Amino acid sequence: MDDYRVPLRFRISRLILRAIFRGIFGVLGRVKISGREHVPTGKAYLVAMNHVSIFDPPFAAAYWPESLEIIGASDVFAKPGQGQLLRLYGVMPVHRGEYDRSVLDRTTRILKSGQPLLIAPEGGRSHVTAMRRAMPGIGYMAEATHVPVIPAAIVGTTDDFWQRARRGEKPPLEMRIGKPIDLPPIVEKGAARHEARQRNADLVMRHLAGLLPEDYRGVYADSAIAPS
Repeated sequence: MDDYRVPLRFRISRLILRAIFRGIFGVLGRVKISGREHVPTGKAYLVAMNHVSIFDPPFAAAYWPESLEIIGASDVFAKPGQGQLLRLYGVMPVHRGEYDRSVLDRTTRILKSGQPLLIAPEGGRSHVTAMRRAMPGIGYMAEATHVPVIPAAIVGTTDDFWQRARRGEKPPLEMRIGKPIDLPPIVEKGAARHEARQRNADLVMRHLAGLLPEDYRGVYADSAIAPS
């Protein structure tokens, strides 16, 4: 498997886009970032975020301590404006809810080359604060690469953020970065292996839920793991 290298055009465009979005969010909202000390910069890891709206990925990418590779839903690439930004950043398209071996192979290659990768385990934005159950993809990625998972809890990026900001409210925006999670190894075979990947995906979300307000926890409300 060849090493992955971030193309120069993306390294340049990401520097510019991150600065632009930091400026936008900093002007429109009241930004608070906590837990930066938990990020093992310069190493490979998965970042798992909750996904309420289109504002989550640019907010996370803009304020993360280092540049992130990102997976994004393929249907968003067809939307005017959004699609151009995704291509300019170098987001990797993935079809929602579908098994795509080529995407899994590419994400494995990225992680094994030492690059951090941002993923929304729910498989897409929910448009409500309450989290849905994760899909097993993040369990597969962690199993294949043995990298830790860092939960990134995002608060305030609701669909009405733009409308509220235009009214001059300066809504609060927050990202709470949790400690790295080393998921249990998977030794099962067949159908049991798929179930183990789902358990690991759920474990990530339980840690993520523990960083979020109660009304954001959704299906993980009763199993949230508080940060230690």
